[in-house]
Amino acid sequence: MDFKDFLFDSPILEGIEAMGFQMPTAIQEKAIPVILNGDDLIGCAQTGTGKTAAYILPLLQQLLKSHDKKGTYALILVPTRELAQQIDQHLQGFAYYLSLSSAPVYGGGSGDIWEKQKKAVQTGADIIVATPGRLISLLVLGHMKPENLKVLVLDEADRMLDMGFYEDIIQIIDYLPARRQNLMFSATMPPKIRELAKKILKSPVEINIGLARPPEKVLQAVYMVDDEEKRELVRDLLRGKEDLKSILIFSSTKKNVKTLFSRLKSDGFAVNAMHSDLEQKEREEVIASFKNRKFQILIATDIVSRGIDIENIDLVINYDVPHDAEDYVHRVGRTARAKNSGVALTFVNKFERRKFRNIEQFIGSEVFRVPLPANTGNDRKNKEPPLKKRGRGRPRKNRE
Repeated sequence: MDFKDFLFDSPILEGIEAMGFQMPTAIQEKAIPVILNGDDLIGCAQTGTGKTAAYILPLLQQLLKSHDKKGTYALILVPTRELAQQIDQHLQGFAYYLSLSSAPVYGGGSGDIWEKQKKAVQTGADIIVATPGRLISLLVLGHMKPENLKVLVLDEADRMLDMGFYEDIIQIIDYLPARRQNLMFSATMPPKIRELAKKILKSPVEINIGLARPPEKVLQAVYMVDDEEKRELVRDLLRGKEDLKSILIFSSTKKNVKTLFSRLKSDGFAVNAMHSDLEQKEREEVIASFKNRKFQILIATDIVSRGIDIENIDLVINYDVPHDAEDYVHRVGRTARAKNSGVALTFVNKFERRKFRNIEQFIGSEVFRVPLPANTGNDRKNKEPPLKKRGRGRPRKNRE
């Protein structure tokens, strides 16, 4: 199948070509006709499957054919500012040959950013990409009047619910016209997502592009390692890897990110860090520099595990086990994008073994255990002793 088969207008086809898209992915092939037909949709597809273009392209076609330019046509809700910026960049690329407008709306930043966002919603940008908190502020203050809105998109709906945005989403929907098209995309379909879908969507078409699993071309492996051995293991793994252009190291806490960044930098590695203490402008500069290969290693919390479009990541290292299985999938999904291959390594200490076994159960396969290098720790062989039986009390969750 080719993008021309969707009968897009020529300016959209030119934008697709300019963005380097050639053949539609599975989610695009199935979702685009549904959206063009005006039906509600719930799509289960993980990061890296092309779901952003799956709704952007038909939205642009609908705008060309039916939008009367009175107010905002479509609202895209996303969990993070980084994802809002990324989607807006995609919109600008696909709509390069169109006279349409879009605007990202997210919290943080300077007063100038707030004024720019306020002006965008007041003048009725054709497509608004927003995080829930900032959008509610604009709605409550009366700056955005969405009475002519035609389409609502919830992207990474599972992540928004994980972050506690359920009530915010319901509050936003109260401001929107009852008659509209609703599109929901999620990597997983837990009961809470089903509940939200029933409240929002009307007789939706459901599309499932596999369950949330790491990409097939990711070589996954595990090191059973004590916390005090992790930094030494990281250095052993990174030495002599100059041929790897981009390496992502994830940690669940910004404290670990800062500590590891400081130590690797002192060891002479080309490294930078990204965490919630950085200002928005600083985050943008770090991501831009990483994309442009100005440094090799980025250490980050989960704020970049979803929604940041960085291609050709050669290696992902989970410095610790993520709190949720879905976060593991998204971390690992940063590599082996499109048709590329990649490697994902996870460090598991003795307190995280049960949590990692839950992840293996979630992804449906056991991850290969790699022996520690001879010069790391006491050269243990990654043997994993059986779990001791516990009482009936629920295990404590690791907290940041």
